[in-house]
Amino acid sequence: MNKKFYQRSLPERYQYLLENTQMSHADLQSYLPEGGLQPDKADAMVENAIGVFGLPIGIAQNFVVNGKAVLVPMVVEEPSVVAGASFMAKLAQASGGFKASMTSQEMIGQLQILDLPDTHAALTLLQQHKAELLELVNQNAPRLVQRGGGARDIQARMIEDSPIGSFLVLHLILDVRDAMGANAINTALEQLAEPVTKLIGGRVHLKILSNLADRRLATAEATFAPEVLAFGDFCGESVRDGILEAWAFAAADPYRAATHNKGIMNGVDAVVLATGNDWRAIEAGAHAYAARNGSYTSLSEWHKDENGHLHGKLTLPMAIGTVGGATRVHPTAQANLKLMGVQSAEELGEIIASVGLAQNLAAMRALATEGIQRGHMSLHARQVALSVGATPQEAQIIAERMVQEKNISAHHARQILQETKEDTHDSSQ
Repeated sequence: MNKKFYQRSLPERYQYLLENTQMSHADLQSYLPEGGLQPDKADAMVENAIGVFGLPIGIAQNFVVNGKAVLVPMVVEEPSVVAGASFMAKLAQASGGFKASMTSQEMIGQLQILDLPDTHAALTLLQQHKAELLELVNQNAPRLVQRGGGARDIQARMIEDSPIGSFLVLHLILDVRDAMGANAINTALEQLAEPVTKLIGGRVHLKILSNLADRRLATAEATFAPEVLAFGDFCGESVRDGILEAWAFAAADPYRAATHNKGIMNGVDAVVLATGNDWRAIEAGAHAYAARNGSYTSLSEWHKDENGHLHGKLTLPMAIGTVGGATRVHPTAQANLKLMGVQSAEELGEIIASVGLAQNLAAMRALATEGIQRGHMSLHARQVALSVGATPQEAQIIAERMVQEKNISAHHARQILQETKEDTHDSSQ
């Protein structure tokens, strides 16, 4: 009988990856302390480095995204995240998995232009000379243009009611291809600032990208028949309706939406971290996008379709890359990209959005049925046991007993650990 992945030992899991993915022994070494990010490389990545901080990497299973099966690496310390995403992905398989897409790979850079002598004349001049400015940007980024990217548009708008009065904002739209794009667009803005002020006057102050990357949106959708949602004493229709009621709460109330979206980001951030991307940029963009209509709301949408099935959709900004930055430097990030077999930032973004949707459903399903604590605390029990000094083997035994006795606490874990050690000592006499 084949073991499930979580039932395998670490060496058995590595062997599974060797046999079922394109990963080599060298790739797998990056998951070990001696093969991952080393202190000397970390010293070159950040100022004042003193070492490397480790977090667990788990593999979310069962994901099928646009017809392709994919193993998804997740860097996260919360025990229930990988299990929750994996199980929802398994349920999604019954309807073909996740359908995902991205709008483009365009990032937005902003110039803040102050002290303009004539705002309306400035807007007219920018429109008249747009092609010249775009060509200037592209001339300074030949490699990006060769890869199919480059400057796409220049837009301008007035900010009328800021604390310092009115000023002009220029948006540079730059297709950054498979890079996250922060360095590319900030460089382009620096190069654009002087020509713009010569053209329209005024004073360029800030030159910086926007993390509200709403031209670079990732969307994932999935459908779940009621029968796949059923479990225990909960029929599929009641689970479906309970999930819809839970979503309605998040859609209507920002206090609930904040925690609802945090659940989505539990999955999103874990994959973003695993691939060496900027999770802070993704967080900032997601939450700004959730408030784009003037009030903070759910990033996801759920409804009952004409067949009575539960249908979910998640859309959020996805400024991620598969080249450059930490993605290129960090050996484990490179191995994780290889594990997924992604060929582009677009494909990576589609996978990340799918994981976010799965994680969202996992949390709502738990909340709408047996409550979030039961499954979460069962997985958390092992961490509690480890925190009081149990070995990994002892921790599993202690966790199972704490769950059975419905008493998951550090105090109880210490009691069981002491009993375990006393029993071991007595049996050796």
